[in-house]
Amino acid sequence: MHQALLIILAVIFGTYSTLILFYWRGWLAISDYRVTMPDAGQKSKIKITVIIPARNEEKKIEACLNSVCNQTYPRDLFEVLVVDDHSEDNTALIINNYTHQNVRLISLKDFVKDDLNSFKKKAIEIAIRQSTGELIVATDADCVVPKNWLQTIAAFYEKYNPEFIAAPVAVNCDFRFIEIFQALDFMVLQGITGASVHKKIHSMCNGANLAYTKKAFDEVGGFAGIDNIASGDDMLLMHKIFKQYPDKVMFLKSKDAIVETAAAHSVKEFFNQRIRWASKADKYDDKRIFAVLLLVYIVNIMLLLLPVVAIFASIQFAAFNCQFSIFGLWLCLLVLKTIVELIFLYPVAKFFGKQKLLLIFLIMQPFHIIYTIIAGWLGKFGSYSWKERKVK
Repeated sequence: MHQALLIILAVIFGTYSTLILFYWRGWLAISDYRVTMPDAGQKSKIKITVIIPARNEEKKIEACLNSVCNQTYPRDLFEVLVVDDHSEDNTALIINNYTHQNVRLISLKDFVKDDLNSFKKKAIEIAIRQSTGELIVATDADCVVPKNWLQTIAAFYEKYNPEFIAAPVAVNCDFRFIEIFQALDFMVLQGITGASVHKKIHSMCNGANLAYTKKAFDEVGGFAGIDNIASGDDMLLMHKIFKQYPDKVMFLKSKDAIVETAAAHSVKEFFNQRIRWASKADKYDDKRIFAVLLLVYIVNIMLLLLPVVAIFASIQFAAFNCQFSIFGLWLCLLVLKTIVELIFLYPVAKFFGKQKLLLIFLIMQPFHIIYTIIAGWLGKFGSYSWKERKVK
């Protein structure tokens, strides 16, 4: 019995460690991309439409639009469509002040009633219908983009001709525990995103920074078939395009394209966001990513249960010529998980310039285990609130 348990644990954690090290090698295999010519963007002919869905973002939309309008990319080659999703504050008023800078406000209430389950997808779909660009670039209203953002995306698109581009996102954190926790957690996701897209093992991206051709969006039927799912305007669409163009989905690993997103300021807000992300886990057509998520969930469940079992039992394992108590076994597995993840995370943190955050990575491990289990469970069986809306 004890030997069987050890074998099961060895297989599960061995598989997990192998997967993380595979992601590590995948991340390192991605070449850093940089536009070498200062005037590269000036020579581009690609018309870009930037789409920004917004709901109740009066505190952040101005900074977002300032950064989007202050691009090195030629102004006559991009437009900005901001879709106001039934905001109940001054979001629309602030957007209207930018109409002289290639920014156009679209009111979602002019097209749909307030009775959908996927407002963001509908907002993007309506904006694409009214767009004039051949390349759609999407970000969120609480994000700030770098000045070479569009120039870098356009140059990358012209060089490699992808149909879908996943690009890097970083959490802009303060020194509060909850914000540092998010920054670390998000870096892990970004590293996995880059590696998985580069190696083509499954589809991952983040809606705060992605691009795709209008042609590809139309050819896969847009959000048809996934429009009833509250979340997934990014990854679910990405997989539809991947199935159509498996060799035309790429990750843009460039510091000039890193979009910064605001951190959630409370535990409740953070969990609502992560539950929203987890809610689409069983909706993926790409079952490879579901298998990865299931493995991660099982690893964290076991790391939570082992110390609980250790409290109520004093079982000694005598197998493979070694002896462990349950608590000792748990400690060894926790250390192994931490070391493997640090190996993977260091080059990712270096890319984002956040190496110092790794100093408290070990402290975050117990909290990350608990959060993963709770968010995963509630994502499947619970509901969440997003932008003052209750979503199932």
